[in-house]
Amino acid sequence: MLRDHPILENDAIDPLSFVLNILWLVAGGAVAALGWFAASLIMIVTIVGIPFARAAFDNGVYTLWPFGVRAVARDRYYGEDIGTGPIGFLGNIIWFALAGWWLALGHIIAAIALGITIIGLPFAWAHFKLAGFALWPIGRSIVRSDIHRFHY
Repeated sequence: MLRDHPILENDAIDPLSFVLNILWLVAGGAVAALGWFAASLIMIVTIVGIPFARAAFDNGVYTLWPFGVRAVARDRYYGEDIGTGPIGFLGNIIWFALAGWWLALGHIIAAIALGITIIGLPFAWAHFKLAGFALWPIGRSIVRSDIHRFHY
């Protein structure tokens, strides 16, 4: 996330999203996000993984607080950068081949398991959102849902 990221604005979050995010954190979202942050740190240490560390960090942020936000193309908010052009596309292909497909598959399996119960439906939806982001994260950014709705 960038310093002037729309999710960092001081506007109050939707109360339902806030409650769902707290339940998400308690039910395992915090542990999953820590896993993403650890993966990002490991990618930085390996030197070869540095180009993918930001994608892993953004996945961690999205996993930490998935309700009330959504992933969108970053160039719509911040303009073209290295991650939104052809290099970002190539990075996404490498990400997809090495990690994206099985990470997304894990989220889809979790979503199916949670979707069996009525109580788990909101969390299943969050896992489907996270699966899409884990599949193709480079060149995308996380914004509040209400900002995305009115941006176009």
